[in-house]
Amino acid sequence: MEEKKQNWIDSLLVYKDIRMVRILLLGAISGFPWVLIASSLSLWLKEEGLSRSTIGWAGLIFGVYAFNYLWAPIIDRIQIPFLTKKLGHRRGWIVLMQVIILLSLVAWSLINPTQNLALLITVGLIIAIASATQDITVDALRIEQINENEGKSMAAGAAMAVVGWWTGYKLGGVIALFTAEFFENMGIADYWQATFLVLGVVIILMNIGLMFVHEPIESDRQKKQKETDKMIEGKLGSSNFITNFIAYITGTIGGPIISFFKKNGFNIAIGILGFVFLFKIGEAFLGRMSIVFYKEIGFSKGQIAIYSKTLGWITTVVFTLLGGIFAMRSGTIKTMFVAGGFMAATNLLFAALAWTGKSELLFAVAVIADDISAAFATVAFVAFISLLVDRTYTATQYALLASIGTAGRTTLASSSGALVDWLNGDWGTFFILTTVMVIPSLICLWIIKDKIKFGAK
Repeated sequence: MEEKKQNWIDSLLVYKDIRMVRILLLGAISGFPWVLIASSLSLWLKEEGLSRSTIGWAGLIFGVYAFNYLWAPIIDRIQIPFLTKKLGHRRGWIVLMQVIILLSLVAWSLINPTQNLALLITVGLIIAIASATQDITVDALRIEQINENEGKSMAAGAAMAVVGWWTGYKLGGVIALFTAEFFENMGIADYWQATFLVLGVVIILMNIGLMFVHEPIESDRQKKQKETDKMIEGKLGSSNFITNFIAYITGTIGGPIISFFKKNGFNIAIGILGFVFLFKIGEAFLGRMSIVFYKEIGFSKGQIAIYSKTLGWITTVVFTLLGGIFAMRSGTIKTMFVAGGFMAATNLLFAALAWTGKSELLFAVAVIADDISAAFATVAFVAFISLLVDRTYTATQYALLASIGTAGRTTLASSSGALVDWLNGDWGTFFILTTVMVIPSLICLWIIKDKIKFGAK
């Protein structure tokens, strides 16, 4: 199921693989659009004098990321005229989405926010939809860079994808902010509009880089998809235009689900879905309320910025790469258990901070430990679901599994504030409960760990 343990030097050398550089670029391509619709859009609206509530409501466009699995089957199935033949199935989709984002940036450069706010937000929504669609195919292309039997390389690829995403997001943010400040100091009135044209150049450069990302020649994906169509058509009992169309639509939407349950068996498949849903709930409860806790216990915005944001990013990058090495040496399953245990222990540190009162040292230790556990958990989780997918339906199955994980974190964790209120502000007990929340997912994983089928069917 998983490969044998190797020494640290051998594990580190896996990162020298040229495919890791390609995966890093794919991660950056995925992370960069968040700069546009998060920090850049928010700051642009703020500096144009729009209210905080308006800026807050504009953030609703992020909601499309939670539902991109709904159109993931289209990404697996439909080929883009001209682009697919010239660039390949995955790269064709990425380039199309990048062109849409580029045209949207050009549109933004022509808009006055105070006069055309609805149009501006609509363009932002188009960027979000294109970015969420791009994420589906970027994840698929990343997974398809690695052969199905290369567990170590998949773990390294997961780490590089996470580092790439943060690099695209952070570096893009630096470019956006410094460019906007430069144009503002030059006396350009519409300095944000000019900045978006510069960011459009970054999009073009990323597309040039994408041409160096190898897309494996997939000869049997369409063949297997058509086999599923034929199976469904056979169940319908006849062959004509209507049954062929029904089989095509059913195969496109249901094929990935049928494949997942067929590969793993119903009980194990349900166990996997349960684990994916539950794994990061405790972390999400803590994350949703952490900044409220920091303020209530008496830490300043400056202290929160230093420990939670600046050190947090450095820690995340370093320990994401180390988490990838650990997964290579010990296997993905063991890394999931270690990450789960680390998450639980980290939450106990926050409970200790709540009970002892304000302590800058304990705060720093707790925040850094939380970033380390989150880095390990993210690498393990991405590698885990990457190994699970069937290459016939890479985009759809990855998007579905990732969305189930997101659903667990977003739906249940939304009650985190209500739980603190119900506990009458007893933060210590709250963090103990978030520790306990990790346990069900680990029990689920323990039950199915020897029966999970990674790689090819």
